[in-house]
Amino acid sequence: MTDAREAVTRAYREEWGRVVAALARRFGDLGVAEDAAAEAFASAVEKWPDGVPPNPGGWLTTTATRKAIDRLRREAGRDDKQRQAVMEHDDSPASDLGVVEDDRLRLVFTCCHPALAMEARVALTLRMLGGLTVAEIAHAFLVPETTMAQRITRAKAKIKAARIPYRVPSADDLPARMTGVLAVLFLVFNEGYLSSGPDAAPVRSELTGEAIRLTRLLRALLPGDGEVTGLLALMLLTESRRSARLSVDGELVTLAEQDRGGWDVALIAEGHALVRERLAAGVAPGRFQILAAINAVHTSARDVRDTDWSQVLALYDQLARIDPSPIVALNRAIALAELDGPDVALAVLDRLGDRLAGYHPFHATRADLLRRIGRSEEARAAYDAAIDVASNPVEIAHLQRRRDQLGR
Repeated sequence: MTDAREAVTRAYREEWGRVVAALARRFGDLGVAEDAAAEAFASAVEKWPDGVPPNPGGWLTTTATRKAIDRLRREAGRDDKQRQAVMEHDDSPASDLGVVEDDRLRLVFTCCHPALAMEARVALTLRMLGGLTVAEIAHAFLVPETTMAQRITRAKAKIKAARIPYRVPSADDLPARMTGVLAVLFLVFNEGYLSSGPDAAPVRSELTGEAIRLTRLLRALLPGDGEVTGLLALMLLTESRRSARLSVDGELVTLAEQDRGGWDVALIAEGHALVRERLAAGVAPGRFQILAAINAVHTSARDVRDTDWSQVLALYDQLARIDPSPIVALNRAIALAELDGPDVALAVLDRLGDRLAGYHPFHATRADLLRRIGRSEEARAAYDAAIDVASNPVEIAHLQRRRDQLGR
């Protein structure tokens, strides 16, 4: 029974997006695809204790397809000959669906249609592609579960009512979609790199891997797009550090504390090559290219003490000019602390408090700066504030250890 449950859990992580995307292509209805996929996984829970199939993904897709056909047959007005033919024969030619023969990439473009608000695009992609529960997505957006459920339902209904085609758009349509697609892929990657839900696995490699795979497909589609290349470089350089981010006790290990011998040198080399490619292009970089360059500086240092903080600060100054967000200001302050001291950085941070009160890295950074200048009581209060708004258990474990090191 345990093996069967583990197999279902693993299949859910690895196959959910593939099954939903395949059904969405075939039936052209996100609601039907999602419901049928959920029913197939429920069937797996019942049947796999008798024996896990040799090809779990194929079994789930076949079962979900049958569930969808059964549902459509039951619905009035859907049993005409044309729909029957679609149900019985999966004869949709890939050439009619766009320039990329990948169901999941087409699903991303469908979820990221400009007709949807950005939050709806992200939520729908996380649900349909990543298989995150509504509760997990609601937690990530800091909204009630009912609010998020309504938001996802409205987004699916809007796609259906607008008859948004399930295909990668033509080359002329791509620019209007790319900003949203890149933002969504980055959020999917981040959700995998450090999950937001308290009950989720701290790291979901199937999400980071899928985000990288889809971004590679986008780069093949648009090799001259600097931001696509920048996002891929950013993901690769971030992913290269994944195995060093958790201790054997399951606690988050910060960049400064990581064993750099555990970083993936192949991913670093590929990421650095992409950054150099964009530098050689001589074109003003966008947000993802600058973030990739910052990560290239970090992954070039053999030790945190070797980090070129002047270059990091200069890159954050450049980023702040095109993205003057409080989160960029926070990260810039971290570099500033290494160059001008924690007092200077703390003064910058304290001006961001109103806008970042619910963002735990703000409180954690502030706690670290207060600790470094000996204001222990204030540091302890800041760690408590960070713990209150953090959700991932490995981050909370790290914050609790740092707070407890202050003593009384």
